[in-house]
Amino acid sequence: MIEGNGLLLIDSGGQYLSGTTDITRVVPVGEITAEHKRDFTVVLKGTIALSCARFPRGIRSPMLDSIARALIWEAGADYGHGTGHGVGYFLNVHEGPQVISHYAPAEPWTAMKEGMITSIEPGIYRPGKWGIRIENLVMNQAAGKTEFGDFLSFETLTLCPIDTRCIDLSMLRDDERAWLNAYHDEVFKRVSPLVEGEAKAWLEKRTKAI
Repeated sequence: MIEGNGLLLIDSGGQYLSGTTDITRVVPVGEITAEHKRDFTVVLKGTIALSCARFPRGIRSPMLDSIARALIWEAGADYGHGTGHGVGYFLNVHEGPQVISHYAPAEPWTAMKEGMITSIEPGIYRPGKWGIRIENLVMNQAAGKTEFGDFLSFETLTLCPIDTRCIDLSMLRDDERAWLNAYHDEVFKRVSPLVEGEAKAWLEKRTKAI
């Protein structure tokens, strides 16, 4: 039995014939505070910012780290791990050559190419208090061509609700709210045909628009 008041962070995943998963979600247990919601929302904003990024094909992946981290820096916080790592197909959960981390050197072999699968997982961890991380897997996809070259963007692969009970809605911009609602709509459309009963009722509740 999980009891008390606070946040529960679960980092999970598995390896299947169809590929490898890696996902982190945070859920409330009992009563949570305004400080919990503030930190969760800051992390969510970082996740959304990088998920929406458009960037030149071939950019060295460590250079993308600050897109997610800047909003957490703005809140006076930081986290001691990379924002994202490559995910192998039936190989390692952490698999290069790409890595979204300012701790890693921006070497030529870290270039972002179409089809690569990477995690996006910013966080905030307060020692002795709580930890928050929101992790999705994304895939590089073509995002058009301009006179400056080819661009890529991320397609989010992970289909799992982000717990809206942990969000301070007053901190979200309209575009961030729209991203989250569109994400949850996609989660429900894709997952609901695969579940029924209590599981489907839970899914419907957790993907409700905000």
